[in-house]
Amino acid sequence: MTFFARLLSATVLLASATAVPCRAQTAAPKTDFHQWAPTPPMGWNSWDCYGPTVTEAEVKANADYMAQYLRKSGWEYVVVDIRWYVGNDTAHGYNEKNPEFNLDPYGRFVPAVNRFPSAAGGKGFKPLADYMHAKGLKFGIHIMRGVPVVAVQRQLPILGSKATAADIYSQEGQAGWLRDMYTVVAGRPGAQEYYNSLFQLYANWGVDFVKVDDLSSPYHKPEVEMIRRAIDRCGRKIVLSTSPGETPIAQARHVQQHANMWRTVGDFWDSWEQLKEHFAVCSRWAPFIKPGAFPDADMLPLGRLGIRAERGDDRMTRFTRDEQITLMSLWSIFRSPLMFGGDLPSNDAFTLSLLTNTNVLAVHRNSTNNRQLFRKDDLIAWTADDPATGDKFLALFNAQDQELLPESEAAWASKVITRQTPGHSQTLDVDISGSTKLYLNVRDGADDIAWDHADWLSPVLRNGPQTVPLSSIPWKMATAGWGKVTANKSVSGADLLVAGRTYEQGIGTHANSMIEYDLPAGFTRFQATVGLDNAGAAQNTGGTVQFLVYTKNPFRPMPADSARVPVTLAQLGLRGACTVQDVWTGKALGRVTGEFAPYVRRHGARLYRISKAGTVPAK
Repeated sequence: MTFFARLLSATVLLASATAVPCRAQTAAPKTDFHQWAPTPPMGWNSWDCYGPTVTEAEVKANADYMAQYLRKSGWEYVVVDIRWYVGNDTAHGYNEKNPEFNLDPYGRFVPAVNRFPSAAGGKGFKPLADYMHAKGLKFGIHIMRGVPVVAVQRQLPILGSKATAADIYSQEGQAGWLRDMYTVVAGRPGAQEYYNSLFQLYANWGVDFVKVDDLSSPYHKPEVEMIRRAIDRCGRKIVLSTSPGETPIAQARHVQQHANMWRTVGDFWDSWEQLKEHFAVCSRWAPFIKPGAFPDADMLPLGRLGIRAERGDDRMTRFTRDEQITLMSLWSIFRSPLMFGGDLPSNDAFTLSLLTNTNVLAVHRNSTNNRQLFRKDDLIAWTADDPATGDKFLALFNAQDQELLPESEAAWASKVITRQTPGHSQTLDVDISGSTKLYLNVRDGADDIAWDHADWLSPVLRNGPQTVPLSSIPWKMATAGWGKVTANKSVSGADLLVAGRTYEQGIGTHANSMIEYDLPAGFTRFQATVGLDNAGAAQNTGGTVQFLVYTKNPFRPMPADSARVPVTLAQLGLRGACTVQDVWTGKALGRVTGEFAPYVRRHGARLYRISKAGTVPAK
């Protein structure tokens, strides 16, 4: 017997002696799991600031801040996101070359002790969960759907079954963006037992919240059901969050019956373009809000982000203050779970004020009948009821932008490029004779996914035999959603890689993006290849882009800084005189009759409580 085999055998015996069968725990709760989170969960998640590399000390620092400053406002969950079981993961991406996985003898990931020292000696996350519980907080973790590839390769046994990991897996449906896991095939002997053993372990640790990734988009219905059964029998009230999005709307009723929250979008970052997309998404999902089951508009990318995250560099959120008010107002009146993504100890006073506004959080916690009232172009109104008082909540948004000229006015436009496009690319050759300006525009291909990685490859300005690489000329202005336009690298800082080919020269960006150049005199043609970067092609969603070239200003005139958003009281179901209170400031604004028409700043929001005259607004 090899040393590894002897070690594994001994460890299995030890684990068998210490493992607590799920039946031996407290009896499964008789309450409906929706009652475990009757209001939308509120907490902190490590992903936006630490990616897959967060440490125990960093988790505790954020928990300490939450306990001191946020718990009294209802914030309670502290969630360790992806790959806490890898000892040598990397910032701004994943280590898929030589990851140091940590597993127990039953093929279940356990915390990397070099990152979570309290897990030493087989304690797992129990000491960290105990730390949270002592502070009046709750503890959560992220996992990937499925069974670890390494457990399959080692044919590790499944607790409570005669099967091994090699008996329950399929490579079909494996995530393309992270290949740690294989699909668990429902119905095979050992499949349900494997998920039972997972949640038995998490219950023993004292876990209160589990975010299951690669579950919602595409939607893995059999594994959703196995996970639900495993939680229900483990004896602990573990809140279930499914990810990423968009969860198929056709599965809305199913996921509502199996999870406490489910993602409605892909990963959301500090990009106005992505925030603006949420208005349509939230309106689509509002009918499915119910106590204990909440459509999840994703995390709040506020405060200090990107310390070691997948997206971008160490920064304070790129959202303006108006945009942050818009985000919090929409998430509150839509009743999305609130999972803060920034590093809490780095919060400034403004960020803290967003998270502790009593009146706004009351809308989030207590409102009902939440819905979009109307959308007139980019002027939007949402409303909800206060069941305790009969008051109406009204959120008004001004999402107006400086609009782009249509494709028909571009000097050149590509076809929409997708994963199915041969070579994931197209060549361009456009006449720029006499032009003094060049604008390179990438759009999202009308799929509302604004994180696609897009590349302008080997771009050159030409005048007969004379050529100049465009990537050697400084741009005048460049925007790329939440990323930074990068010369001779992809927007993520990696090589420019399209359909397996690496390019030395080019410009990496995102959809949506705009790059402006002052053209040197004398050049007559602009030539390049445009393509979907490998990082975009590997995503579960998106991967749809269009490239356009303009030689004149591609923007229409800027809209006014503010716009009136009129709402009649009749639209709210109210008659007679009413009083209005500004929810964000708490100030009484007086009486209105007939119509209420405040001005709202561009990219901003206003949130009001409207009461029948003669009643006292709630405080």
